[in-house]
Amino acid sequence: MDKLLIICGPTATGKTFLALHLAKVFGGELISADSRQVYKHMDIGTGKEIPKGFGFRKSDLEFKGGEVGYFTDGDTRIWGYDLVEAGEEFSVAQYVKFADEILKNVLQRGKLPILVGGTGLYIKGVVNGIDTAKVPKNKTLRNSLKNKGASELFEILASLDPTKAASMNISDRRNPRRLVRAIEIAEYGIGKRGEKKIKRVKLDALYIGLSAPKEYVFKLISERIKARFKAGLEEEVKNLILKRVSWDSQAMSALGYSQWRKYFEEKASRSQVINQWNKDEKSYARRQLTWFKRDKRVFWFDISKNGWQKSVEKLVKKWYSSKHNGFA
Repeated sequence: MDKLLIICGPTATGKTFLALHLAKVFGGELISADSRQVYKHMDIGTGKEIPKGFGFRKSDLEFKGGEVGYFTDGDTRIWGYDLVEAGEEFSVAQYVKFADEILKNVLQRGKLPILVGGTGLYIKGVVNGIDTAKVPKNKTLRNSLKNKGASELFEILASLDPTKAASMNISDRRNPRRLVRAIEIAEYGIGKRGEKKIKRVKLDALYIGLSAPKEYVFKLISERIKARFKAGLEEEVKNLILKRVSWDSQAMSALGYSQWRKYFEEKASRSQVINQWNKDEKSYARRQLTWFKRDKRVFWFDISKNGWQKSVEKLVKKWYSSKHNGFA
């Protein structure tokens, strides 16, 4: 059975750094599972951690009619950055299609695929599949809903699918884009028309989760936000605006970008932007942890403790050297 290593957990815990180290040790290649890093021209705010000595190269693979590239030092590759323009929409279904092609390519070359990131839905889509990912967009429905507010959209969803509405967290209930998609799925009637479950190729997946006490993670988040601000995030956002990327686009709803809207509309100061960004990133980290903690397959490591990296490497070595599923 083909093996897949997964590095997951909340933001700012050093997932990419660990994945790069393990790739060097075990001959692996990284596949980003971050919904923000798929966009071009969005590098600082999304944290595309491209190591020194890595450069971009084109591959012979295609995605959405265009060539797919990767970053490499000639040995290790990082896939999944810069897949679409910042103004384009990008779905879970598109990501899974892309990741499937890369997984196949990496395995054919005898390398270990390392799926790394904090977008739980992307990881779930690759490993388990998502039935709703194949539900097509309904342009007519979307046009009819585009001027409705979050509260009204939530009421519509509640009337169509009370169970889904009740399961949504506060953030989702306030997110018009997610509410519209939920209504779209409810209208389509997925699960009510006898559709077959999406079958996925079974993989021997090892989940490594990185976490730490809340205050430790929050400190890392604050430090990283300061670093990204100093690295020129304000200018990066300004350039996106000059490229006519709409504030209402999917890309600009990302953390680190949406918070700048009020600043550029002269309704907030830089310090207010940073404070809001800090608050939103910490809320996001909580949601990420809640998502991943539900998955009992994850082996958790506390990054605030000494020696955790060696423990991870030992576990991966034991798993990777086994010819059978898991640790048999």
